[in-house]
Amino acid sequence: MKKLVMIVTAVSVLLACKNDAKKEDTTVPNDTVEVFEADTTSQNHPAALTSVFAAHGGWNTWSQMNNLCFEIDGKGGTETHTIDLRNRKTKIEHKDWSIGYDGDDVWVLQNKEDAYQGNARFYHNLMFYFYAMPYILGDAGIIYTEMEPTELAGKTYNPIKVGYKAGVGDSPEDEYILYFDPETNKMSWLGYTVTYRTSEKSNTWHFIKYDQWQEVNGLLLPSKLTWYNVANNKPTDERNDRRFDKVTVSSLKLDADVFAKPEGATVVPR
Repeated sequence: MKKLVMIVTAVSVLLACKNDAKKEDTTVPNDTVEVFEADTTSQNHPAALTSVFAAHGGWNTWSQMNNLCFEIDGKGGTETHTIDLRNRKTKIEHKDWSIGYDGDDVWVLQNKEDAYQGNARFYHNLMFYFYAMPYILGDAGIIYTEMEPTELAGKTYNPIKVGYKAGVGDSPEDEYILYFDPETNKMSWLGYTVTYRTSEKSNTWHFIKYDQWQEVNGLLLPSKLTWYNVANNKPTDERNDRRFDKVTVSSLKLDADVFAKPEGATVVPR
């Protein structure tokens, strides 16, 4: 029976990840227009954000999806990321290690001694958050502030600033700014701060450019993200990029065993 469960779980992951959809000193401007609080039960997102969702396939389409999978080229080899979109359980598989979040704990399994050297708790959902833009900014517990048009790299965009209620996630002090094209409503840039374990807001902004998209099962998702160098809290020139391959998103519900802590894995302390 145990062997049968393992086979069913493996088939579920294989189906979920099968590509079936081929088809700084100066502060960021903060002149506010209006402040909103997220309400995902009634989908009460700001109109501007709703228009961004619509340009990427629509919030209703995203809400029907239960899992997301993608591959990236990480340090020392390919990483396969699998995410349950309903409960945000995650699993990252590398030839030398695996990281997972089972709903309670983040765990690490080392296939080679000390193969993973980073902060697994910080990393377990990091790429997912960047990749699932703009939809990740429709989560519960978010407060929105619409801002005045802002110029980045020679072009003017409409920004929406995102903050979190206290106690939401590991880093509720994190802030994001989504910059979208006023003509197409597509997301173009993400500004973000990093406050992990500091318990304090940061005035240092980082920037990712979103300019290459792919359609996957009715949704427009990134095919490449480009991180930029920053001066005076504004992006200057390209620093590095990351490509996302074998992307799938579907309504298939994954079994909890996919994300369960395997034998030999260790729990990462909070």
